[in-house]
Amino acid sequence: MVDAQHPPEVDRVAASRRAVEARRARASLKRDIATRVVSPQEALRRAIADPTSPAGTLRVPDFLTALPAIGESKRDRILAELGISPVKRLGGLGVRQRRTLAQWLDTRMPEPTPRPHRSRLVVLAGPTAVGKGTVAEQIRREHPEILLSVSATTRPPRPGEVDGEHYFFVDDARFDAMVAGGELLEHATVHNKYRYGTPRGPIEQALAAGRSVLLEIDLQGARQVRRAAPDATLVFLLPPSWDELVQRLVGRGTEDAEERARRLRTAKRELAAQGEFDFHVVNAEVAEAARQVAALAS
Repeated sequence: MVDAQHPPEVDRVAASRRAVEARRARASLKRDIATRVVSPQEALRRAIADPTSPAGTLRVPDFLTALPAIGESKRDRILAELGISPVKRLGGLGVRQRRTLAQWLDTRMPEPTPRPHRSRLVVLAGPTAVGKGTVAEQIRREHPEILLSVSATTRPPRPGEVDGEHYFFVDDARFDAMVAGGELLEHATVHNKYRYGTPRGPIEQALAAGRSVLLEIDLQGARQVRRAAPDATLVFLLPPSWDELVQRLVGRGTEDAEERARRLRTAKRELAAQGEFDFHVVNAEVAEAARQVAALAS
């Protein structure tokens, strides 16, 4: 007979392993919330849907301190203001507490609301290494009716990239001439190193012919397009998690350690700007992400 108070060693090991995995999952979720890969509202929705999930078992004080600019003293004031005990977990909140917390989040960290009267000009942006180019290429193959704009850049081509297909690779003098001649809808210096720009002519011709146009550009460029074309549809591509974004950047192998560290710092700043966009799409699976972006261009 098995002693219920003294389970076999194999059970204790399995329980310990599950506890470690659960702690790691909660730690990963807190990183996602802190870097804005996952919105606090989405974390709360996950907790409500499954109280046993990493979100559901996350203590409310840990959830609050994962939010930007909230330290322990501010956290305690918020808990008192919302009437939530510090021992509560997100998945264990009552209906009233869930509603109160959701309202507090929406007031201070509102999720994006799509604007009416959007045009067929779709801007796809997101943090470095999130896979914007891969998603855009999938759309190019699957949706020939959508014009994928080809950017000009001063950076050298990566292995496999073709001039005129992936980018127009130009030198600084030619880029200066394009800027001076008003040939670019937007242009920006990315990672304090290379310049990128979107040729204006092909876009205007395609829109005039009734086609949808997709721009795959960086955050600075997206902001310029919004100023130049306020009715453009802005889509922010998110990674499934911060850890996955780091892994993608390391696995890409196209940057050295110093460059990777710099790009990750940039990624955090880019993720903080996602509230400026009309729609968010998570790039967990390229084909599905491409399908969602293409649907927004129709």
